Amino acid sequence: MISKETIEKVFDQARVEEVIGDFVQLKRSGSNMKGLSPFVNEKSPSFMVSPVKQIWKDFSSGKGGNSVTFLMEHEHFTYPEAIKYLANKYGIEVEETIVSNEDIEQANEKESMYLVSEFARDYFHKTMLNTDEGQAIGLSYFKERGFTKETIEKFQLGYSPDIWDAFTKEALGKAYKLEYLEKTGLTIVKQEDGKTFDRFKGRVMFPIQSMSGRVLGFGGRILTNDKKAAKYLNSPESEIYYKSKVLYGIFQAKQAIAKQDNCYLVEGYTDVIQFNQSGIENVVASSGTALTADQIRLVNRLTNNITVLFDGDAAGLRASIRGIDLILEAGMNVKVCSFPDGEDPDSFAKNNSYEVLKQYLDENSKDFIQFKADLLVKEANNDPIKKAELIRDMVQSISKISDQIKREVYIKECSRIMDISEDVLYNTLAQMLKKDISEANKKYTEEKKAFEVHKNNADFKPEKIDILYELEQKIIEILLINGSKTDDFTETFLSKDEAGNSIEEKETNSYKVYEKIYLALQEDEIELSNPMFKTIYTDIINYYNQNIEFEIDKYISQTSPEIANKITSILMLEERDILHKWESRKIVVEAKNVNLAQSVNETILSYRWYLLNRIIEENKNNITADVTIDNSEILTTIKDYLSLTSVIAKNLGRVLARF
Repeated sequence: MISKETIEKVFDQARVEEVIGDFVQLKRSGSNMKGLSPFVNEKSPSFMVSPVKQIWKDFSSGKGGNSVTFLMEHEHFTYPEAIKYLANKYGIEVEETIVSNEDIEQANEKESMYLVSEFARDYFHKTMLNTDEGQAIGLSYFKERGFTKETIEKFQLGYSPDIWDAFTKEALGKAYKLEYLEKTGLTIVKQEDGKTFDRFKGRVMFPIQSMSGRVLGFGGRILTNDKKAAKYLNSPESEIYYKSKVLYGIFQAKQAIAKQDNCYLVEGYTDVIQFNQSGIENVVASSGTALTADQIRLVNRLTNNITVLFDGDAAGLRASIRGIDLILEAGMNVKVCSFPDGEDPDSFAKNNSYEVLKQYLDENSKDFIQFKADLLVKEANNDPIKKAELIRDMVQSISKISDQIKREVYIKECSRIMDISEDVLYNTLAQMLKKDISEANKKYTEEKKAFEVHKNNADFKPEKIDILYELEQKIIEILLINGSKTDDFTETFLSKDEAGNSIEEKETNSYKVYEKIYLALQEDEIELSNPMFKTIYTDIINYYNQNIEFEIDKYISQTSPEIANKITSILMLEERDILHKWESRKIVVEAKNVNLAQSVNETILSYRWYLLNRIIEENKNNITADVTIDNSEILTTIKDYLSLTSVIAKNLGRVLARF
């Protein structure tokens, strides 16, 4: 376990704006910093970072906290993993006790899959560098591609031996479980006889990493002429690898993308690697898949500008057109650049110096409207009907742009290029937008009905209880009884689909109960109001982070008599009649026979609901009728917190009336 001294050093040195800045493009907004939410799809920034308070708040998803909680939420790290990541970032030596077999056994499924994947990366890399077969086949291939030793190390390239189960045997011999070898797709298990073999046998290996550097999966290229085998093979989708949400090279490129305020998008692994070696590091690849909204969102956290690079083949051109509309719909600026016949990004970068490559990109990157016109005019071939379809297609792309000024500029440009009146283009655009608005209003009406709040019964007079005290006591009770248990927690949040409509998305992650509670309270910068509960809460969280198991006797023996007495009282509580009346007060705490995750979620959400409404009411009371005083900041705050109550209501599965 990580020592208390190490944790304190991490919190002392870690800067939340620096940590989050590795994943999200932040811009100064007064004393705070602002960016697009990394958790939901949005066009207007609602993600706030306070360098002064060293906290962050995402008003779209409702998440928030400090640098550690950001890593836990965004990268799905456990608390110790987040501490280790920050320690490495800030050059802090991690002091920890010996990891026992129990620690390994208690690692959750997702973490086990990460560990297996990281072992595989190291195995493939070392096999290529240190074995005769690896050097003769794998290393020789990469050297033929022109990759240097530094480049091979940077991308941790490797080789999987041409033996049926070489990797699987090695992993099992190192005590990695077959269950996770199979779930990551590294090992294939035959159902009929249980025999195992390596998925990537005889291939050079490209590790696929998350933005923080965690290994999610692999791409493997075969080097033989076996026509029955796929040239490139990717890891199957799993709990940690979703190909539509991953961009190859994003870990190596993120800082360069943010610094240069532009991202080059290519298709393949070697395109990315060759560009990096040439000195252009702000490049990522969609890895042979059609560009998706999730991939675009990854880039949008770092920059608002994308330049799509392609080699000019017909299939690639059509895919680029589809991708362009998605990029425009995300509110981003897009350019495109094609290479000369017979060249692709890999070969062009390999055969030219950095200066020539950079000059070519600068001089040949076209605005999307010009690119689309050049491409589709060739296809139209002076056919009036095809030309009309082409113009409509261009206007369709322009309709994806939310910025009205940009729209008008592109309409004028389209009019000039295609020799058609602006009035006709504006009328066509208006028809498209009218249809989009109509569909959006229909969706909004349906959502509004779903969120209607039922009026309270006027005759109902609830018993006066201290809701805050009861909820805080319930939180302590959960921590004492179930804090060390692990469960899957499902969250609901509102996102946007490709048409800009609000859609409900669900995400399930595995947490220890104490980690989930810690994250939830951090989201709204919550500290328990009752001094004794606050002390107990802090002690318990610290205890869990320093010990494998929560031993109640040992813990109580270390506390003061007053706190020990209170803890004993909480543990000895019988079913309280008052809890059965919480539903009438719109506080949702389920009976003990519901599943653990549901009970924890509903307790925490009820607590947050109560506090958020109190904050809203306090802000309302601060609004003044004096016209000389600007109330806009208060009104914005109220609006933001009202949006959070909607998120919480969605997670509770019902809409609750205000207190």
